Amino acid sequence: MNKEKTTSGSEIHKQKKDSIPTGDSQRATSGELHQMAGGEHQTLTTNQGVAISDNQNSLRANLRGPTLLEDFILREKITHFDHERIPERIVHARGTGAHGFFELTASLKNYTTAIILTEVGEKTPVFTRISTVAGGAGSVDTPRDVRGFAVKFYTKEGNWDLVGNNIPVFFIQDAIKFPDLIHAVKMEPDRGFPQSASGHDTFWDFISLTPESMHMVMWIMSDRTLPRSLRMIEGFGVHSFRLINNSGQSTFVKFHWRPKLGLQSTIWDETVKICGADQDFHRRDMFEAITAGNFPEWEFAVQLFTQEEADRFPFDHLDATKLIPEELVPLKVIGRMVLDRWPNNFFAETEQVAYCPANVVPGIDFSNDPLLQGRLFSYLDTQLSRLGSSNSHQIPINAPKCPFSNQQRDGHMQMEQPTGRVAYEPNSLSGNSPRESSALSFHSAAVAEIGEKGRIRAESFSDHYSQARQFYLSQTSYEQAHIASALVFELSKVEHPHIREAMVGHLRHIDEDFANRVATGLAFDKIPDAPEVAVPVQEMKPSPALQIIGKMKDTLMGRVIGILIASGSDGAVIEKIKKAATNAGATVKIVAPKVGSAKLANGMLLAVDGQLAGTPSVLFDAVAIILSDEGAKALSMESAAIDFVRDAYGHLKAIAFDKGAQALIKIANVTQDAGVVDTNNIDAFITAAKIRQWDREKSVRTLA
Repeated sequence: MNKEKTTSGSEIHKQKKDSIPTGDSQRATSGELHQMAGGEHQTLTTNQGVAISDNQNSLRANLRGPTLLEDFILREKITHFDHERIPERIVHARGTGAHGFFELTASLKNYTTAIILTEVGEKTPVFTRISTVAGGAGSVDTPRDVRGFAVKFYTKEGNWDLVGNNIPVFFIQDAIKFPDLIHAVKMEPDRGFPQSASGHDTFWDFISLTPESMHMVMWIMSDRTLPRSLRMIEGFGVHSFRLINNSGQSTFVKFHWRPKLGLQSTIWDETVKICGADQDFHRRDMFEAITAGNFPEWEFAVQLFTQEEADRFPFDHLDATKLIPEELVPLKVIGRMVLDRWPNNFFAETEQVAYCPANVVPGIDFSNDPLLQGRLFSYLDTQLSRLGSSNSHQIPINAPKCPFSNQQRDGHMQMEQPTGRVAYEPNSLSGNSPRESSALSFHSAAVAEIGEKGRIRAESFSDHYSQARQFYLSQTSYEQAHIASALVFELSKVEHPHIREAMVGHLRHIDEDFANRVATGLAFDKIPDAPEVAVPVQEMKPSPALQIIGKMKDTLMGRVIGILIASGSDGAVIEKIKKAATNAGATVKIVAPKVGSAKLANGMLLAVDGQLAGTPSVLFDAVAIILSDEGAKALSMESAAIDFVRDAYGHLKAIAFDKGAQALIKIANVTQDAGVVDTNNIDAFITAAKIRQWDREKSVRTLA
């Protein structure tokens, strides 16, 4: 029995000021990261009582080599983690899925034998699931969170699962830390909250002690984690993979999805109110778009590079906390994905679909990324618990659409009925049983691995701040303010001052002004010291490709305009706005005090799409207010109407108003600017509706 002193919860959190990690990731150990004021702590062991010397790094063949299957500590830790919850997913539980197709438009025949990437014009069925990470299946659609972006290609050579996120990097470098990360961000176990939120002590405590997470922190605190629509997010494969051609030569590749509608996000106050107005906002938006025939579409692009080129990068591409800037390796668009069919049954398809990064086809292979190496094991293992059977691949949504056959038999929920006496290979008793074949089969890349195995991390993984700094400096001034304000909000939820101080210390390596803004927002008397770094922070050129505002498209395609009316509104003006907005690609919805219909000034009845109290302006991208004098007078007594206008203005949206609506505009304290337009100039309204009025923000809220 372990007789070491057990420290209390309060003692565990009394950390010395000098215990902030140094950032040296070459051999980060538990002892270095957790120096307690009490001085003693329990020894970390396996479930069999074996003391663990290194809980930060998986066992690898060499410094940058593959993770070894013999790592029983990694396997035990991830196996236990994978089976913690039944039956919903531990992460990515809240998801929205749809069927569609992938069409190749440019061949990669020189790089790979994978038919899906070589045959131009080939259309491959897909099922795509986009999800939040932290919340449970019953949580809301719109928290500040990473979005999973998983695509199952039903190719002629078998299923290929490209399982990524809407962010190109991740929190950690080694899969052995994944259980710790998710335990930290999930509900705190002693109290069962907060749900689907990172603003609490355990998450930021972990992050403050894990400097490799600083790049990801910049992304999650940016507007990338507040998407306007699932149709307006990017997708990334995150890791480097390999493509293998007919000659056995391999080329590294990173995969990208780029939305046809462009990027668009909400702002924080708007996001909070959307959550209250429609908890299914993103799922409903996807459903309505597909039902209306406005099929979501993404370009599929790749970054291709050789080992020699990778050796010249100022970072290690096998480090999942790093991205390859588009300016360094340009994206090559090779195809498109269209989602054109909603599932027939949500549970049977969206809930039961099982993705696994290990599902690849001949011509695609893995890199030695230590996070990817752990994922190759973890996904199939967790599906054994969630779907209850090693035969979950036979569920229709998971089954390949090409023939598949092997000698695997029986098991829980076996749905096939194999015939004959042979269930092994090789055999001489069956002439038609499946056998291995060297032709058109999967072959691993012929890569030589040398070196001493050990729980080690390459020095090339030690730079934790350079790309975080590059990301921050690449943003517009508006986006920088949002990142700083998001950190102030999140860290304000943290109870323990030393965690807040440690985080601001890390920010000093990203940008001094940035750290000062957050420190001021947290009312610090002085800015905390920055931790030591293992390697100097590099100055990398800003990358405009990392922005959202700079990548927004000048279009109303996929957007929704709400028109607030009441009895006596001018039907002709309503029709002009509706026609102009529809011609520009937007969807128009009519909002009125009562659902059903409203009588216009000419006596005609106009169908109403939403009742005012339940259809606030946060659900729209721009609004128009068309009211008679009597209608405006009545709505001036309604807080929902005042909020409809006030929120649209505060959320930087374009507002059109007619003469009758001026009274409501005045009560809502709306000041006319380039985005507040009289209905006599509908063209100006349509132009303003395509963008946010960013210059207005400084007059409606205080940002860090």
